[in-house]
Amino acid sequence: MTLRVTVPDNRWLERLADLDDRVALEVWNLTDAQPRGRIDLAVSPYRNSTDGIDRMDASRLGVLQLQTLGYDGVADILPAGITCCNAVGVHEGSTAELAVALLLASARGLDVYARERGQWNRRWGTSVADRRIMLLGYGGIGVEVEKRLEGFEAELVRVAGHHREDVHGSDELVDLLPTVDAVVVAVPLSESTVGLIDDAFLGALPDGAVVVNVSRGKVADTDAVVRQAGRIRYATDVTDPEPLPADHALWEVPGVLISPHVGGMSTAMQPRIDAVVRRQITNLLEGRGPDSVVISP
Repeated sequence: MTLRVTVPDNRWLERLADLDDRVALEVWNLTDAQPRGRIDLAVSPYRNSTDGIDRMDASRLGVLQLQTLGYDGVADILPAGITCCNAVGVHEGSTAELAVALLLASARGLDVYARERGQWNRRWGTSVADRRIMLLGYGGIGVEVEKRLEGFEAELVRVAGHHREDVHGSDELVDLLPTVDAVVVAVPLSESTVGLIDDAFLGALPDGAVVVNVSRGKVADTDAVVRQAGRIRYATDVTDPEPLPADHALWEVPGVLISPHVGGMSTAMQPRIDAVVRRQITNLLEGRGPDSVVISP
């Protein structure tokens, strides 16, 4: 048995050169024409994870491995018959690191100090210690955020889609938001979460609260954030629209800290995505199905 696997660029060929000799590797970036013959596993590029997917020939492709954790938009264009897997275990830790960095920087006003270069403007900041912090979305990223906040002496309020032991349900948000000092948002993008961070959501928070968004830009109503900025602080790695135009009002309103969707872009990514692909290859060689299937034929 020979397993045919395509990877996005030549660097992958070097990193996977020690694979079992039953694996045939070649480069396909998904935007070029699909290679002839049957492909057992295709690894998508990272930054343009949906480009070319709609042109795939499902009769000659078995499994598509994304390099992203999120897969919004893929189901809308993926040809029927292809199994799609997301990159579980690759980005959660790095994204959680950035979420905590954004929370600390925003709470302590580090972005303001950075813009006041040459000035010595001492002011009182908001601690994380003794604060009540909501983890909105208690999946892979939320759990990793919690791990990184251990030791900060904060009280954590966990919220997921449905109530379970030690975790509140999303139907309790209205009552919980006025009681917290910060919210770290790490929910998947879905019909129920589009525009979740709106005027009502932000208005329910106390003055000076910090909202950190590391989910998707469309989870926030950008216009609502612009209206509420100054009363609350908003630190985000994702925006709507994205990329955010240079003349957009969100860049200029007070209390907003923006990073350009780099949550997973750290030194941890390459070895972790390599490990995912190696594991998928082993699964297929040994006759098992792939891990982390998000779209089934």
